[in-house]
Amino acid sequence: MFDVDRTFLFYHCQTIVSRVTHMPTPTELTCEQPDLSTVDIATLLQALSDPVRLDIVRQLDAASSEGLTCGQLQLPVGKSTCSHHLKVLLHAGVTTEREEGTRKYVRLRRDELDRRFPGVIGSVVDAVSA
Repeated sequence: MFDVDRTFLFYHCQTIVSRVTHMPTPTELTCEQPDLSTVDIATLLQALSDPVRLDIVRQLDAASSEGLTCGQLQLPVGKSTCSHHLKVLLHAGVTTEREEGTRKYVRLRRDELDRRFPGVIGSVVDAVSA
């Protein structure tokens, strides 16, 4: 019934897998935006390297200062993919989120990004819009 060898092998395999898998950072667990002073240019550019995320940034830049809800974004992807891209932008410090009732508004941190990385967001938005 109980096989000590197989149980040991299974436990050993689990230990190896747990060491290899990604452990979320505290920021990823709490879904908070990072302090922009801790974000480097490589992280920002990596977040902006996807065409869907570039489209999100363009739409948020054109939106009012309130931002947009996920449902207001016009994207050629499903809801879960949209959520993934929004999370990537949030963790890279590109966007900020605000809850109001049952809605979550996403806003581009344009002013803060322009102070930290002058001209980068403007260049990206201009290139995407052209």
